[in-house]
Amino acid sequence: MPKYVIERSIPGAGKLTAQQLQGISQKSCGVLRNLGPQIQWVHSYVTGDKIYCVYIAPNEELVREHARQGGFPADRVSEVKSVIDPTTAEA
Repeated sequence: MPKYVIERSIPGAGKLTAQQLQGISQKSCGVLRNLGPQIQWVHSYVTGDKIYCVYIAPNEELVREHARQGGFPADRVSEVKSVIDPTTAEA
């Protein structure tokens, strides 16, 4: 199943409290439960003014529907084509 990286512009994201991040996570998980098992949230990276989320889903439309139902921005949704890391250099 395809993997996606979602870029969400959230001013001040890096200053969100643990409680605020927990609330966002709970909202996301609730929407995911309603959408069914085909879409999965892997993890997210919180930076200064953005949150980058990694999801597994059958298509981009379902990722965008999650954002719509959750009230989350989805400025850019990109399908992951390959994953590389330092071990890729050892081939």
